[in-house]
Amino acid sequence: MSPAGGRAAGPDGLDAGRVVQVLTTRRAGPGRRGSGYQVSGHAVLTAAHVVSDAVSVRLRFFTEDGGTTELSGEPVWADAAMDIAVLRIARDASAGGPGAAEVRPVRFAAITQPVECEALGFPRFRLRLDSASADRADPPWYRDSHHARGTTTPLSYLRAGSLEISVAPPEYDPEPDRSPWEGMSGAAVWSGGYVIGVVSEHHRFDGLGRFAASQVKRWYRLAPDRISALHDLIGLPADADRLTQLPLLSPPRPETPEPDDAPEVQEAAGKLAREVYEQWRREGRWQPVGDPSPLAVRFGCTERNVFDHWANIRRAPFGTVAEPLPLDGRLDRIVEVYESVPSRRLVVLGEAGSGKTVLTLRFVLDRLRARAAGDRVPVIFGLGSWDPVTTSLDDWLCGQLVRDYPFLDAPAGQRGNLAGLLLDEDRILPVLDGFDEIASGLHGAALRALNRTTMPLLLTTRPAEYSRVVEGNGVLTEAAVIELADLTVDDYADYLHRGSRPVRDGGEDSTAWKPVLARLREEPDGPGAANLAQVFATPLMVALARTVYRGTPGRRPSDLLDVRKFASPEALQEHLLAAFIPAVYDPTPTGRGTSRRRRRHPERAQRWLGYLAAHLHELDTRDLAWWELGTTMRLSSRMLVVGFLAALAFGVTTGIGNLPVDLLATEHGLGFALGRGLAVGLLHGLLAGLVFGFVYGFVSGGAPREPSRVRLQIFGGTRQTRDKFLPRSLLGLGFGLLFALVLVFLDRCLVAPLGFDDGLDGGLLGAILFPLELGLGAGLVLGIMAWLEAPIEIGSAVSASELLSTNRKNVVFHMLVWMLVIGIPAGLGFGLLSGPVGVLMPGPVRGLLAGLVFGIEAAFGGGLGYGLSFTAWGQWVALSRMWLPLTGRLPWAVIAFLDDAHRRGVLRQAGAVYQFRHARLQDHLTQVSQPHHAFRRSGSSGRADPEHTGNRPRPEGRLDSGNTRHSRPDGTHSGTTHGGANWLPGAGREGQG
Repeated sequence: MSPAGGRAAGPDGLDAGRVVQVLTTRRAGPGRRGSGYQVSGHAVLTAAHVVSDAVSVRLRFFTEDGGTTELSGEPVWADAAMDIAVLRIARDASAGGPGAAEVRPVRFAAITQPVECEALGFPRFRLRLDSASADRADPPWYRDSHHARGTTTPLSYLRAGSLEISVAPPEYDPEPDRSPWEGMSGAAVWSGGYVIGVVSEHHRFDGLGRFAASQVKRWYRLAPDRISALHDLIGLPADADRLTQLPLLSPPRPETPEPDDAPEVQEAAGKLAREVYEQWRREGRWQPVGDPSPLAVRFGCTERNVFDHWANIRRAPFGTVAEPLPLDGRLDRIVEVYESVPSRRLVVLGEAGSGKTVLTLRFVLDRLRARAAGDRVPVIFGLGSWDPVTTSLDDWLCGQLVRDYPFLDAPAGQRGNLAGLLLDEDRILPVLDGFDEIASGLHGAALRALNRTTMPLLLTTRPAEYSRVVEGNGVLTEAAVIELADLTVDDYADYLHRGSRPVRDGGEDSTAWKPVLARLREEPDGPGAANLAQVFATPLMVALARTVYRGTPGRRPSDLLDVRKFASPEALQEHLLAAFIPAVYDPTPTGRGTSRRRRRHPERAQRWLGYLAAHLHELDTRDLAWWELGTTMRLSSRMLVVGFLAALAFGVTTGIGNLPVDLLATEHGLGFALGRGLAVGLLHGLLAGLVFGFVYGFVSGGAPREPSRVRLQIFGGTRQTRDKFLPRSLLGLGFGLLFALVLVFLDRCLVAPLGFDDGLDGGLLGAILFPLELGLGAGLVLGIMAWLEAPIEIGSAVSASELLSTNRKNVVFHMLVWMLVIGIPAGLGFGLLSGPVGVLMPGPVRGLLAGLVFGIEAAFGGGLGYGLSFTAWGQWVALSRMWLPLTGRLPWAVIAFLDDAHRRGVLRQAGAVYQFRHARLQDHLTQVSQPHHAFRRSGSSGRADPEHTGNRPRPEGRLDSGNTRHSRPDGTHSGTTHGGANWLPGAGREGQG
C-alpha cells in the first residue's frame, strides 16, 4: 500500500498519508521515537536528535485503510545546531512505498507576524493499548497521532532562534519527569500550506501548552554547501530571499507591484481583500482550540451530464483532443483544483448540508492567503436575492458589494462608485453561492445571463435543480463541474469519537459513540443503522449530532438507532434540529468578553429565534437585516407605532417646554401653565404623530428603510452629496411652512378658545414670522445635512452593529443641528423683543429660555420625527427596540442577542446582515414557531404567499433543506441568499449545502 497516496505532483499542504513515526535503535541505551514528514519521494524531514547515534531507523506510515506500514530509513544529512535531519527511504520493492512522482513537493516559508499553525506527530500522551491485538494476555502498546493546532510568533525565543508553538495542552501529565510531548520531535510545523519549522523540544518551565520548533528561516545560517544539499534533498529554496513570507495577506511586495491601475482601484481592491479575509476568518474562528480536525469533505468530477466539452473547458485549439482534468480532492485542494481549470469557471454540486458553503469559505480564505498584487478578490454572493429578469448581473453584484462593504459606495469613475469600478476593472472574483436559491422560473434566465459573460467564477448549487436547468437551457459554458461526495463511517468516526467525552474502562479509550459506529459498520443495512447512515451522509447532521450528544445529561447516541423513537431518516433529522438550540444555549461563556453575558433560557431563546425565522420566511429571504426587523407587520400598524412615538416625543417636549415660559414670562399661575402645557402637548403631539406617521408610510411605500451608508463630517463631502443641498433645502422649506401654519391654526383656533391664551403669540407679526422661521430653519437643516454627508471611509468596518451605530450617530447629529438652527434664531428674536414680556424678564434671560425651549422642541419634534420617518435607525427604534420587545417577540437587547446567537453558532454574519448557519435550521424554527406567530399580514412589502413560498422543506426526494424559491402569483420575486454554514467542530458549527 502506498503511504502517501497517489495524487499527481504539485505543491500541497499537510497530508496525513506522508506523516511518519520515526523509530530508532541505538548503540547504547533504549531507542528513540519521534515524528517526521515525507518531503519528497525519497526523503523524510525530522529532528536531528531523534536519529543521533542510531544504528537502524524504521519509518512507520499510515496506509489508506487506517493501518500502518514500515520502511527502512537511513540518515543522509543532519545538523545538530539546527536540530534537523533528512532520512533516505529505502527502496524495497517487497515493502511497497511511494514513488518519487507520486509525492507532491513541499513549500517552505518564514513568518513575519503571529500566524496560526499546525503539526501532526506522535507524542507520548497518545500512548494506547492495542485492544485489537491477538495477544489478549499482554497486548502491545502503540502511539496514535495527535493534530496540534495553535499559533506561533517570530518574537519569542529570540536568543535561541526557535519558534514558540502555543497549542492546547494535554489534559493529563502523569509523569512529571518526562514530557508528554516526547515523540513529537521532528514533526513538520505548517502554516497556510507551508512548512515553517520542525518541532525540536519542550521546555517544562513553559508549561504543557508550548513547545519549540527549529524555524526554516534560521536554517540559512548554515554554510552554502549545506544549504545546497538541503535544496537537492528536500526542495528548500536556494536562498532566504526566495522564501514565502507569511502571512500571505499583506501589502504587495516590491517585486510584485500592483498593475498600472488608478490609485483608487489599488486602494479599494486591497481594502476589500483585507475586509473579506477578516470577515470569513472570524467566522471560522468559532472553533475551540482543542476540538478535533474538521470533517473530511471530498469531491470529484461529477458523473452527471451537466458540463461543457472538455475541449471548451480546457480552451484547447481546434482539432486537438482534450483529456479530462483531474478534479478529485478534498477541501484543502479546492483552490488548486479551481486554478487547474483554464477558464477559471467551476460549478460545485452538493445536496443540502453537504458542505458547499464551507467549501466556498475555504476557497475564499485560501485564495486570499495566496493573493498576489493585481489578482481578483474573491467575494461570496448569495444568489437567492438576484432577479435576472429585472436586474443585470453587474448591477446586482454592485448592489451586494455596497450592502456588505459600504465603503465601496464612495463615488468613483463617471458618476459611479468604487464597487462598479472594481467590477469594470475585473478585480472581483464572484463566488456565487446557492444557484438553486434563485426564484423558481428564473433559473434559465440566470444561466443565460451567466453565459453572456466569460468572467471567472465559482458557483454552488444542488444537483437536481442544476440538472433540470441544464436540460432546458444548456450548460454553463467553459465550466468544469465537481460534486461533493457523501460521508462514510470512516469519514466521521474519528470526528465523533474525538469530539465526545472520553470513557475509559480497563485502560481502553472509548466514547458513547463506539456502539453506534460499530452498528453502522457491522450492520449497515439494519433498519436503525440504515436510517442513521442516510442522515449522517451530510456534514450538517453529523455536526448537529456531535453538538447535541456532547456530554448532555440524559442523552445517549445509541438512541439514534432506535426505530421505535425514530422510524425514518426524516424523524432523525427533526430530532437533531429540535435538540440543537437547547444544546447550544447553556450557561457556559463562549468567547472573550462573554462571561458577563446574560444567561438565556433555551425556551425563550428558541421563541425569539423562531420569530426571526418566521420573519425571514415572511420576507422570503435568508438575510437577517436589522433594518428589516418588524417590517412584516402591516404598514398601517407600523405607521401607528411611528406616529405614536413621534407624537409622544414632540407632545411631551412641547408640553413641558411651555411650563417655564408661562411661569416666568406671564403673570399666570401654575394651574394655567399646567393646563396650557397639557392642551398644547396633546394637540401638537397629535399633529406631529399624524404628519410623521403618514410621511413614514408615504416614504417607505411599505418597503423597509435602507440604512444610510454615509457619515457626517465638516470636510470630506463630495459633489454628488452637495448636489442634494438645494433639493433638500426646498423640501424642508415647504414642509416647515405647512407644519408651522397648522401649529399657528391650532394655537389660535383651539388652544386660545379653551382659555389658555398666554399672550405670547406675537399677534399678526408672530403668525407671519413663526412659519417663516420654521420653514427657513427646516430648509437650512436639511440643506446642511446634505452638505455634510460624506461616503463611509475605506477604513470603516461593515458589521451590523457598526452600521447601526453610524446611522444612530447621524440621527443624533441631525437632532443637534435642528436644536441649533431653530433655537439660536428664536433666542435672539425673543431676547431683543420689547413689550409686556420684557417687563417680567430681562432680555438675555428671556432669549436663553426661548432658545432652549424652541431648540429642544425642534430637536425632538423635527429631528427625532425626521429620524423616525426617514431613517432606518428610527424604524429600528420604533419597531425592534420598542414594539417587538413589548409584545414579547424579541428581547430588549436585540443586537446583543444576535451577537450572542452568532457566538453560539446559531447565526453567522455575512457583511452587514446575519444568516442562520443553515437554511434547514431556519426552516425548522419557522415550522415550530408558526403556531405562536400567525402571519395574517396585509400591505407588507416582500411578503410571500404562504402557498408559494420556497422556504418549506419538500416532502419528496433526498433529505434536503427545501430551499427552492418560487414565484409569487403576481409575478414578482423575492429571492434569498443561501443560508450557508461553517460546520467546523465546535458547538453549533453546522454544515451547509
